[in-house]
Amino acid sequence: METIAFFNLKGGVGKTTSAVNIAWHAASEGIPTLIWDLDPQGATSWLLKSKVKTKHEPKRFLSGKTPIGKLVKSTDYSNLDIIPAGFSYRNFEQQLLETSSQGKKNLIQKMIEPFGEHYALVILDCPPSFSLLTEQVFDTADALFIPIIPTHLSLRTFEQTYEFFKANKLKPKRLHAFFTMVDRRRTLHRVMLQHPPAVLKNRLATAIPYAAIVEQMGEQRAPLPAFDTTTVVSNAYKQLWLDIKQTLNEL
Repeated sequence: METIAFFNLKGGVGKTTSAVNIAWHAASEGIPTLIWDLDPQGATSWLLKSKVKTKHEPKRFLSGKTPIGKLVKSTDYSNLDIIPAGFSYRNFEQQLLETSSQGKKNLIQKMIEPFGEHYALVILDCPPSFSLLTEQVFDTADALFIPIIPTHLSLRTFEQTYEFFKANKLKPKRLHAFFTMVDRRRTLHRVMLQHPPAVLKNRLATAIPYAAIVEQMGEQRAPLPAFDTTTVVSNAYKQLWLDIKQTLNEL
């Protein structure tokens, strides 16, 4: 089983959109895929028409009162399941901190391990912050994919994550940036694509262009390739999935 995460300190960069579309492509190839929505905004859950049950608050599965497997729900797509998030996840960080203080180490990793019996790929959609939760995700994921818009402020968020990995003796080579919402009419976007900063040496080759049709994911409440397979942006996500597969060992 491979575990990957989509993360960025900055919101509005296409993190959830990318996670959902990549999950769809993996599942469409017959790869048993589980996506875990860890963001209290629950955007991934909403796009995949899934809702967390009130009784499945984080404190229950963190304490072991509710087995993590009971949180898994099917989606409208073969080979794709989800652990949905909701507003109750706003307390996830505090509850994780309290549970971890009792001597339990990486709870995220511990909860994911049993899924290896049923899934070949687990995708984590992370909240946009540095926290105990994301630190445990950093320890757990085989690879992390970080969408960035080709601007200096967006690039800075990647640099901060890279610096965090180095400072905490993690492996920065597991960080793979990729450009999103690219508008080639903008000079800065063109320049950064043609001359990417050295810190992005492990970036993925495919860039996701800005396209209005991506917004229809919200109208359709579906991954983009589920209703569009012909546009440039849809083909870009397909190629991005191929890039991601090349970074993994078991798929």
